[in-house]
Amino acid sequence: MWHSSALALMVRLQVSIAPAKEASMSVTTPLSAGFMVVQGNRPDELRSLVVSWMRRYPLAPLENEIALVQSNGIAQWLKLALAEDAQDDDNGGCGIAAAIDVQLPGSFMWTLYRRILGSDEIPQTSLLDKTPLTWRLMRLLPALINQPHFEPLQRFLTDDTDLRKRYQLSERLSDLFDQYQVYRADWLEDWAAGLHQLRDGRGQPRPLSTANCWQAELWRALLDDVGAKGMAQSRAGVHRRFIERIGTMTEAPPGLPSRVIVFGISSLPAQALEALAGLAKFSQVLLCVHNPCRHHWTDIVADKDLLRHQYKRQARKTGMPMILDPQALHQHAHPLLAAWGKQGRDYINLLDSHDDPRSYRSSFKDERIDLFSEVEPTNLLNQLQDDILELRPLDETRQIWPAIDPLEDRSVRFHIAHSAQREVEVLHDQLLARFSKDPNLRPRDVIVMVPDIDSYAPHIRAVFGQIDREDRRFIPFTLADQGQRGREPLLIAVEHLLKLPDSRFPVSEILDLL
Repeated sequence: MWHSSALALMVRLQVSIAPAKEASMSVTTPLSAGFMVVQGNRPDELRSLVVSWMRRYPLAPLENEIALVQSNGIAQWLKLALAEDAQDDDNGGCGIAAAIDVQLPGSFMWTLYRRILGSDEIPQTSLLDKTPLTWRLMRLLPALINQPHFEPLQRFLTDDTDLRKRYQLSERLSDLFDQYQVYRADWLEDWAAGLHQLRDGRGQPRPLSTANCWQAELWRALLDDVGAKGMAQSRAGVHRRFIERIGTMTEAPPGLPSRVIVFGISSLPAQALEALAGLAKFSQVLLCVHNPCRHHWTDIVADKDLLRHQYKRQARKTGMPMILDPQALHQHAHPLLAAWGKQGRDYINLLDSHDDPRSYRSSFKDERIDLFSEVEPTNLLNQLQDDILELRPLDETRQIWPAIDPLEDRSVRFHIAHSAQREVEVLHDQLLARFSKDPNLRPRDVIVMVPDIDSYAPHIRAVFGQIDREDRRFIPFTLADQGQRGREPLLIAVEHLLKLPDSRFPVSEILDLL
C-alpha cells in the first residue's frame, strides 16, 4: 500500500444506526473493563470515534495507549487524527499524538502471553517459530521423503544437487505450519493425535485427502523431533495455557494495559480474539471494525448448516423472508458480498461469539453503538456503496437507480495495462487529470492500494520520483508497509552492489549509491 500523505481502510450485526456525531460517548461512564465492538461503514467515522473516546476517557498521565493496527500506514493515519486540534463541538483531535504504543497484533499477543504466564515459561524464540522450523525441516526432509506418504515431496525434490529446492520447500512449509498454528490449531491437534482429518467452521471433522496426508505425518515428525518441551512452546500450546491461566485469575497481574484499541484490522484469528476476550476481564478492549453492510449478511455465503445459526439482535429488512432458502440466497443479497465476503463473514461470526453489547450500551449516547451512515447516491460509486449498505439484490438495484452515463460519471474506472510500469504511468496521468479538474483535491486525500508494494516500489519511484519538485506534474508521495529489504538503505545498497556485474553501469545507478 502507498499513499500521498494519509490513508484509509476494512464489521457487527445491526444494533443501531446513527451518524458519528450522534454516537458520541456520554461523559458519566467511567473507564471500565470489558469487550466492546463498534462497527461502521466509514473508516473516517470510526477513527473519529476512537479519537473522541481517548479524549473523553484519558488514561493516567504516564500510561501509554495501546493501539493494535494492521499496518504502519493505518497507524500514521490514526496519529494524524489525534494530532489535530480539538474543536468546541466535540470533534477534532487531541492536539497531540503522544504516549501511543502502536503494535501489530502478533507481537502484542506474545507480550500479553508473557504478562500472564511469565517470561520464564515463554522463551524469546520457540523451536516451532518460522525461522528455526525452516532449518529443522531442512534436516528432517531427507530421512522422510522415502516414506510412502511423502511421494509428492519426493517428486519435487528430484534433481536437487545444490539443495536449493529443499531450502525453498522448507521455507514454504515453515510458513505454512506457522499459519496453521495461528489459524488452524485444531487441525494440528488432530494430526498430533494421529488423526488424518480436518475440521470445518462447525468443528465437524472430514477426512484428509490422501494427497495431503504427508502434512499430518510431517507435523508428527516435527513434534517427535522437538519433544515435549518444544510442543509446549508452540503457539497453540502457549495460547491454551494462557486461556486456562487468565480464566482462573481473580486479580489483574502487574503490567496489563488499562485499555487496548483495535483499529483498522479487517480480520483477526480466533486465537487473537480469544486472548483479547480474556484480557477484557481486567482491561477495556475496544474493537472498531469496518463493516460495509448495516444488515446481517454473513449467511449469504455460509453453508446450509451455518444458516441455522440464530441472531436475536438482527431485524431483517422489510420484505425479506425470516428464513432464507440456501439455494436462493443470491436473490436477497448483493453479489459482491457473496463473492468477496468470506473473510468478513467469518470475522463477524467470531466477533459475535465474544460480543455482548448489553454490557456497554449505556456508554454511548442514546445507546446507539454502531456508526452506519448513509451517503447521497450521486454517482456510481455512491450507489454501489449504498446497495451494499442496504443489502440490495441486483434486481432491486436496477429498479432504484437510473442508468449511468460512463462519459460523465468517472467515480469507478477500469484501466488495463500491459506491465506494472505502464500501470503506474497510467495512474500518474489519471491523478494529474483529477487534480486539474478538482482544485480542492489534494495529494494527502489520495491512497493507492497495491497487492504487493515491494514489487511495485521501483516502478512507483521511476514514475513519481523522477519528476522535479518544481515541475507542475510533480505529485508528492510516500511508500508504506514495505518490507525491511525495501526500507533499509544499507540493504538496498548491498543489493545494488550485488547486481552491478549484470548491469550496464548507468551513471544514475552508480550515483544512487552516493
